[in-house]
Amino acid sequence: MKPLKLAVAALCFLPALATLAQQPSPSATPFNSRFPIWRATLPGGIYEVALRSVVSVSTHEYVVDGVARVTEMNIDTTGNVEVRFYYLEPLTPNSPVSVGQSALDKLQELGEEATSRVSSDNQVWEKVVKTYPTSTHAHTVEYRLDSEDDVQTLFNSADQAWRTNQNTDVTIQ
Repeated sequence: MKPLKLAVAALCFLPALATLAQQPSPSATPFNSRFPIWRATLPGGIYEVALRSVVSVSTHEYVVDGVARVTEMNIDTTGNVEVRFYYLEPLTPNSPVSVGQSALDKLQELGEEATSRVSSDNQVWEKVVKTYPTSTHAHTVEYRLDSEDDVQTLFNSADQAWRTNQNTDVTIQ
């Protein structure tokens, strides 16, 4: 009687096993994700976001305190953590950017600090600077990049993933 019970039990589980066999294995989808995500692997870490949570992807440039030009890419999400990917370069006296008097006053004060951050021998990801408690608790994840091209590569990848709603993995060395 025991062999008969085992045979009946096996027949009961057969449809469930057939359904499982038809499902793609977890390794068949990138990152073992059940929903599309965008993943950026960078020297300073890994950033992943569910594409269903992305509200906007943007890139822009601006000048900080008259001493540095920033090229930045942001991903806005429905969550409470903001991500910034940026490239920072010092402004030179011959830069075409107009500098106001307040920026000139700060130039002396901030010049050495900005120059050391831009030109030091540290890895680029080690150059992200946060001020306690303002930026360390601002729910912002920041990645500093080596070039404007890296910012554009990330933007193109994130924008394409968001528009097509497809798993995407990009790596910046």
